[in-house]
Amino acid sequence: MKPIDTNDRPALHLERYLHDNIPLVQHMQIQVVSYDEHGLILSAPLAANINHKLTAFGGSLAAISTLACWGVLWLLLEPEPDLHIVVHESHIRYLRPVTDTLVARCALPDASARKHFVDTLQRRHKARLQMTSQIVQDDVLCAELTGTFVAFYHADA
Repeated sequence: MKPIDTNDRPALHLERYLHDNIPLVQHMQIQVVSYDEHGLILSAPLAANINHKLTAFGGSLAAISTLACWGVLWLLLEPEPDLHIVVHESHIRYLRPVTDTLVARCALPDASARKHFVDTLQRRHKARLQMTSQIVQDDVLCAELTGTFVAFYHADA
C-alpha cells in the first residue's frame, strides 16, 4: 500500500491521532491509506501482525477492522475534546486467512444515516450507528466486522 497523499489533511490528522493516542496502532504499524467519498482504508504489514501459521493474527484483523469504522466516525464528526466515540458491540466473521498486507475498508454511511446520526447526537448528546468494515485480499472477502458505534459527550457518560 502506498502512503497517503500529503495533501489529504483529514487522513493525515487521523493517522497522527491514532498513533499518538492508541499504542496498539504503533505496534501494528497501521497506516491510513485513503479517505474519500467512498470511505476509509487502513493498512498494516503482515510481518507486524503475524500468527504461528504465518497468516494474519485474528486479533489484529479485529483491531484494524474496528479502527476503520471508528476512524470513519472520527473523520465525519471532527471530534471536540468532550466528544467520545466508542464501539458498543461488534461481531467479526473470519472467512479466509490473510496472507499479505492487512487492508481494512469501511464505507461511509449513506447520507440519510449520517444525517440521522448527527441530528440525534446534537439533540440527545448521544447517538449510535451500525457500521461494517471488510478485509479483502485478491478480491476475496477474508473478514467482515459489523459493529455498533456510539458517540456521546463526556458530561453525559
